[in-house]
Amino acid sequence: MNSNGLPLTPEEPKLWGDKRFHTWNYEMREQLGGKVFKVTLDAGFTCPNRDGSLAKGGCTFCSARGSGDFAGSRRDDLVTQFNKIRDRQHQKWPEANYIGYFQAYTNTYAPVEELREYYEVILQQPGVVGLSIATRPDCLPDDVVDYLAELNERTYLWVEMGLQTIHESTSELINRAHDTACYLDAVRRLRERGIRVCAHIIYGLPQESHEMMLETGRAVAAMDVQGIKIHLLHLMRKTPMVKQYEAGLLRFLELDEYVKLIVDTLEFLPPEMIIHRLTGDAPKDLLIGPMWSMQKWVVLNAIDAELKRRNTWQGKLWGAV
Repeated sequence: MNSNGLPLTPEEPKLWGDKRFHTWNYEMREQLGGKVFKVTLDAGFTCPNRDGSLAKGGCTFCSARGSGDFAGSRRDDLVTQFNKIRDRQHQKWPEANYIGYFQAYTNTYAPVEELREYYEVILQQPGVVGLSIATRPDCLPDDVVDYLAELNERTYLWVEMGLQTIHESTSELINRAHDTACYLDAVRRLRERGIRVCAHIIYGLPQESHEMMLETGRAVAAMDVQGIKIHLLHLMRKTPMVKQYEAGLLRFLELDEYVKLIVDTLEFLPPEMIIHRLTGDAPKDLLIGPMWSMQKWVVLNAIDAELKRRNTWQGKLWGAV
């Protein structure tokens, strides 16, 4: 009630289209003038966390396909992969342009001449309006950053990097093989060249409390990054994390827990930060849990419903926490 005894008018939510958070789809329509989808590619890279350069075995949650389980097959050349994935996506979105998404493994882990060959062939494909390149913060030597800066001048470019957590104790458990300081330095070097950065984090990692997860979200909110992907931890068969699960180090989040974590996080993210992803899925034949994650639209609808129930939105508490 106000001073006159009248009911307070509920605060009007901030909307991006019909959503209470700054979606990738909204941003693509604003920046690039229409529907744009990512064409996921496997260029045949490996990772210094797998080949022994830094460590072996990879991050404990990472699948045999280097987090590229829905990317094209590396048995095909990049153009063949691109055409197959594009055509499949076009069944859902007949009128769209494309971002070439180098997803599997570490996509700057090669000499710059080799990277140039891979990236340029995708940029030459009709309808491609940009690139998204997934990598590690310890795989960005100066000449690669120089080339990325060149690309950024002539196409719509994102560099995606897996932070996963700010907690070094968790980093050791998941065998991330780089520290948070390395991540922050990579963000600084990319941003000095004006390159957009998307941070990946994971909720549900072994032995992390809700507050630890939110601390990671708050840390990303304070970084000079332009986008975020929030992943639910998927435990997949044949990953090193299975042993951690069997040892009791991992508990699957419940759906309502995850939804509340996401909404809590959205409230303190800056409103201009682009939400590339709020959940995800894993191949059904590999997934051990949580099984509710298979119903992706149920998860997304639950997030929308919780935002509405609270009358909240992305950035409502930005600067307040």
